[in-house]
Amino acid sequence: MLGLLLRCLIAFVLLAATYNPTPWNFVGWAGRAWSQDMPMVVLAGLLLLTGYVIYLRATLRSIGAFGMALVAALVGALVWVLVDRGWLRLDDPGLNTWIGIAALSLILGVGLSWSLVRRRLSGQADVDDIDE
Repeated sequence: MLGLLLRCLIAFVLLAATYNPTPWNFVGWAGRAWSQDMPMVVLAGLLLLTGYVIYLRATLRSIGAFGMALVAALVGALVWVLVDRGWLRLDDPGLNTWIGIAALSLILGVGLSWSLVRRRLSGQADVDDIDE
């Protein structure tokens, strides 16, 4: 469980570092700094891209597009219930962005952790094909 939370947290940091409703994000910084500090913007962008490739590749391999859609639907249903019960309001665009970042981080965290979860639930390990 701790591993899943850690993977979700790292995905949250990756997504929030890329874009969030505050001025402290890569998209805003890159737009302001492109002409003055292009090499640093490119380096930071490539570091973020590397993180996305790792997360997306692992997620697509473990749960696939259907699994990603299913987790997204579950998160969407949870948000719907929270709004319906009056525990959450969606009239703040900044809050909506944070909810979206949290939802995407949950999808990526579950995708990266799914092999471990499946092994614990079923007792069966996943083995990738390795060319030797």
